[in-house]
Amino acid sequence: MIEMDQIDKKAASSLEGYLVRKDLVRTFSRQFPVPTYVVEFLLGRYCASTEQDEIDEGLEIVGRQLKSRTVKAGEEELFKARARENGEVKIIDLITARLDARTDSFIATLPSLRLTDVRISSELVNQHERMLTGGFYAEITLNYDAGIAQESKGRPFGVESLREIQLSKRDVLDILAEARKVFSSEEWKILLLRSIGIEPIGLSQRQYDALMLRMVPFVERNYNLVELGPRGTGKSHLFQQVSPYAHLISGGKATVARMFVNNATGQRGLVCQYDVVCFDEVSGISFDQKDGVNIMKGYMESGEFSRGKESIRADGSIVLVGNFDVDVEHQQRIGHLLGPLPPEMRNDTAFMDRIHAFLPGWDVPKMSKELLTNHFGLVSDFLSECWSQLRNQSRVSVLQNKVFFGGALSGRDTNAVNKTVSGLLKLLYPGEGETADEDIEWAVHIAMEARRRVKEQQKRIGAAEFRNTHFSYVMGADGVEKFVSTPELQSENSIGTDPLEPGQVWTISPGGGEEHPGLYRIEINEGPGSGVKILNKPVPPAFKESMGYAEQNLYARAVQLVGDKDPRHHEFTVQLRAFDASKSGAKLGMAALIALCTALLKKSVRGGLTIVGEINLGGSIEPIHNPVTIAEIAVEKGASSLLMPVSCRRHLFDLSDDMATKIDIQFYSDSRDALLKAMVA
Repeated sequence: MIEMDQIDKKAASSLEGYLVRKDLVRTFSRQFPVPTYVVEFLLGRYCASTEQDEIDEGLEIVGRQLKSRTVKAGEEELFKARARENGEVKIIDLITARLDARTDSFIATLPSLRLTDVRISSELVNQHERMLTGGFYAEITLNYDAGIAQESKGRPFGVESLREIQLSKRDVLDILAEARKVFSSEEWKILLLRSIGIEPIGLSQRQYDALMLRMVPFVERNYNLVELGPRGTGKSHLFQQVSPYAHLISGGKATVARMFVNNATGQRGLVCQYDVVCFDEVSGISFDQKDGVNIMKGYMESGEFSRGKESIRADGSIVLVGNFDVDVEHQQRIGHLLGPLPPEMRNDTAFMDRIHAFLPGWDVPKMSKELLTNHFGLVSDFLSECWSQLRNQSRVSVLQNKVFFGGALSGRDTNAVNKTVSGLLKLLYPGEGETADEDIEWAVHIAMEARRRVKEQQKRIGAAEFRNTHFSYVMGADGVEKFVSTPELQSENSIGTDPLEPGQVWTISPGGGEEHPGLYRIEINEGPGSGVKILNKPVPPAFKESMGYAEQNLYARAVQLVGDKDPRHHEFTVQLRAFDASKSGAKLGMAALIALCTALLKKSVRGGLTIVGEINLGGSIEPIHNPVTIAEIAVEKGASSLLMPVSCRRHLFDLSDDMATKIDIQFYSDSRDALLKAMVA
């Protein structure tokens, strides 16, 4: 037993009876042919304690029950013989049922005993309809009737009674919500991840976020999630092992009758019976009917599908998981990130538009021993019951008058982001009440990035209506507009298409003397105080000179540049980042001045923009001696537009036609003109 930490102690005091040590689960789940939640169901019944004596006693009972009631390969005949001798036998198995029209009765299948014709009463089937779609794990009392065995085509085995392996209590959400008050948000995230068997201490923030996003389909109705990434990251584990309310379809054909509705019998399909339906190895999935994908598309949009004249509503979430055979960078070079989807979905932008979030599977750590927790976590059936009840709530209202989305989000984008935010906040705050602003911003950032990743793939396919992917949000009425990017599109040493944070500017130094031209990024933060402080050690003398010119011009022309803000009452901290061999930062005065202004105005410059030019103490713009070289470097570094002094115009006739078509070159006459042309409109 490992040492109990602060989170274990808080959990033990507030969730007594609903915790289980996750290392105990692994001792059994590897020995017996049942999912994790079945083992936890028994551990939760007998070992939900922090006292080692009670745990040991409970482990003995659980071990005995699993040993006597689970059928290992090769033991089928032994259990059947016991049923014959004793009249009945108790087993834990996956039970499914079907209607046998020939005898007008239901018959059940018990795979571990290899029995496909077990008698079962219609009352039991009606009470537990899920056995007609995908089946569920249950504790089953199986009887044997020797008299029927002697009849021709008799069915001697019958299900006498069964108990679903699920929590019998239904009012559990209040217990979880009350316990949440004891924890900080970070501690609660750790407890949630431990509850699904993962030890999050030591993971990066992006790994944390990806694992939290994976849980959203369990708490959000009609939520459509795609996760594609490397093998071995536990994609199917969560949907197969943790909750009885989730169903995993592994590769191959997905029939419309099984997924949605069987027109012959009227039997409702998986999306009606389960909270989450997950397609594993999605690249191999195909429907048995031509319109299967269209039915799925309609369902993903509205949560409805039709059977004849009748329209049926369901709230099962759809999750598509699959693998990349190559790394992310290569996948983007050879196509787009939704390439592993089946052919009928792969390039269908309308299908993609219905995906609420694309979870970056490459951010999830590979499953290893170190990643499995030995601490306490919530018992799976308690957790899954709480998650199921959370689906009836929404947290979208917490965004009202707090978060304002940018203009790039369409109606579907807004709906997708809202659903993801709602799901993440339900996971973090199972009780309705006060939500911290930093948690709202955390959820908004994840939601926007996950939806933007879908939009970027639509854009790659070439659909004009998805051109604007610069997602942004503002927190509070007078907050700063923040742009959300998808990291896999960004290269650290090239100019991306996204607007940078206020106070950040891309620029190119023309070089001079021994130094070649080079790409730089100026990053300026503003706060209380006065003056300009350059953080680079040592400070490059040429950059210090340009920064001095920029500072004096800001003070002298403050009214024209920043209106009623007085720059003398602000301290500016400056960092110069060099991306090439040149390091002096020579002649970057105009870019430095615009960075100072945007830091003060809390405005971003346009995405993909590079600003060049030097300004002297008097406010005049100095000529640039090599504008053609600078334009070529800007294209090479990924810039989409270049802002230059107007004096460069006549020198650019030497720029090749090929280069001229790749970049939008604009000119400025003075500092105010440059600032207005640089900022996001």
